[in-house]
Amino acid sequence: MSDTARRVVKVTRGMPAEDGAGVKLTRLIGTPEIPDLDPILMLDNFGSDDPKAYIAGFPAHPHRGFETVSYMIQGSLKHKDNKGGEGIITDGGVQWMTAGRGVVHSEMPAQTSGMMYGFQLWLNLPAVEKMRTPWYADLPAEQIPNITVGEGAVAKLIAGSWSNTKGAGPDRPTEPFIVDIDLKAGSTTDIPIPSGHNAFAFVFQGAAKLGQQTMPRELVKGDLAVLSDRGALTATATKDARILIVAAKPLREPIAKYGPFVMNTHAELRQAFADFQSGRF
Repeated sequence: MSDTARRVVKVTRGMPAEDGAGVKLTRLIGTPEIPDLDPILMLDNFGSDDPKAYIAGFPAHPHRGFETVSYMIQGSLKHKDNKGGEGIITDGGVQWMTAGRGVVHSEMPAQTSGMMYGFQLWLNLPAVEKMRTPWYADLPAEQIPNITVGEGAVAKLIAGSWSNTKGAGPDRPTEPFIVDIDLKAGSTTDIPIPSGHNAFAFVFQGAAKLGQQTMPRELVKGDLAVLSDRGALTATATKDARILIVAAKPLREPIAKYGPFVMNTHAELRQAFADFQSGRF
């Protein structure tokens, strides 16, 4: 594979799923087709303008051993956890929660009408950090840098670095790079995904050609591309497009996961269930 340009190695449209109190969504990573992209464990895409489809939200539930990153493109979501974390994000905001050794939280719509559209991403933690102290932060839209990255190209940098700009997200051993690219039709940009990071690109509006200029792959709304792991990614919009890019440094550690817990061994999973059931979260 090229050291100078990433290419598309697989395309998926995910699978329908249901989570929380019956919220219907599309699961793009964390499926039988793509179980994970170490350390990216899951990506869910949810969206509806029917309040009955989302109003029940995601009532209180536990997590241990990883991080959740919720990105609201449109709508409002309220977070509350048993460690004192609480906040509301709205259009363009992000909720970042590091579950660490254990947290119980809820994510509930803070609206009763209108469109709700967004993503939830799960990022693994290394073994040495799985039992760290839980952490939570709201990243309001106005705190997330927007940078011009070409004519007709704007990057909203949630985490990681692009040239001399640093994203709003926290520093982590997995060195996450998370960016929302807005491209006008015909515009092109080279996205500086860190070399060696596992990465995907999800086209959630419009259409774009991705990858090496000699062999680009056109993706349309709803397509997720798994990318090769070296070089920048060239993106050219064939229609006005928005693309979510997520990349992170592989941990190359064993993964034992079940439901809301992600550990390294089955013994640690059993301990997580025992600790939650006995109220030690």
